[in-house]
Amino acid sequence: MRSRKYKLLDLFSGCGGLTLGFSDPRFSGGFESVFAVDSDCAAVESYALNFGSHAVCGDIEDWAGGKRLIPQADVVAGGPPCQGFSLLNKGRKGDARRELWQPYMDIVAMCGAVIFVIENVRGLMHSPEHQAVKARADAIGFTTTACLLNAADYGVPQTRIRTIILGWKKNYIDKVDFPPPPTRSRLDNHFYLPLRLTVRDSIADLPDPEGTEIRNLPPPLDLHFGRTPTEKSLRRYKAVPPGGNRFDLQKNAPQLTPDCWIRKTRGGTDLFGRLWWDRPAVTIRTEFFKPEKGRYLHPEQHRPITHREAARLMGFPDDFRFAGTKVEIARQIGNAVPPPLAGAVARHVRNILDARSD
Repeated sequence: MRSRKYKLLDLFSGCGGLTLGFSDPRFSGGFESVFAVDSDCAAVESYALNFGSHAVCGDIEDWAGGKRLIPQADVVAGGPPCQGFSLLNKGRKGDARRELWQPYMDIVAMCGAVIFVIENVRGLMHSPEHQAVKARADAIGFTTTACLLNAADYGVPQTRIRTIILGWKKNYIDKVDFPPPPTRSRLDNHFYLPLRLTVRDSIADLPDPEGTEIRNLPPPLDLHFGRTPTEKSLRRYKAVPPGGNRFDLQKNAPQLTPDCWIRKTRGGTDLFGRLWWDRPAVTIRTEFFKPEKGRYLHPEQHRPITHREAARLMGFPDDFRFAGTKVEIARQIGNAVPPPLAGAVARHVRNILDARSD
């Protein structure tokens, strides 16, 4: 039995999806968050509601530059803002956010950690920044490995492919087996195959949403509210069949289809799309409440998914508390690391540390 909890720093913490995966026994356990920082104050408020007052809203450079004291820790985890690497950011060259891995690595060097974990979009995997992270890690005594993980293989009802970089102290840990095996699996012809959670598994039990604002009710109903669509929007929703998208809208109701979509004959197959009941969701982003941004229509009902549905599709349990406005909470959900994915990585990290401690 483990006799200690490993101390965790969560940098660029957001609302705390990573910390939840590392600290909550439902996902992993074995870690205690002792410090978290993010520049999104509403997200930090959510973090504090769930994990305590050691979360701060501020500029990570203040800690990386030595202006403020960094606690000692065993593990540093975090995801420097991903938009700079994202394929959705067409003007990403020269984006200052691409450089935020540098203060992250400064803190790794300062806090005494023996393992660090970086989570980011898949574009980081083959980027110059990945090579720069590896070089900096080597300079401060760390070996690294990296892989692409699909959250759907780790208990998240969502297809979300992310780069995970794992670094470990050379003179402390000799060898690391990575990545972690899929967490939900079944034996089929002598091979373990991922058994993926679906949209139905996650949200089918919820009643019809009510109202258009956050409600003073126990979860899950507090965040299970709708929107007030225009008559035109509602007619558009009704024109999209199960599993359909903007091309079905154009076919069934061309008079309701925006001209820009008619002119754009390729790409954008998820726009104005319906989620499938029996598949994982597509990647949940920060504007999931806008069907024109992706495949965010309910599988059957004529509406976009609610905040509670999006949170469940990210793997957040209903008892996780969110603070802020509707837009701020949506941003926290879409930017989070899915807790079950974080938990799979955390279990792997914990096993590495436990083996070293034996």
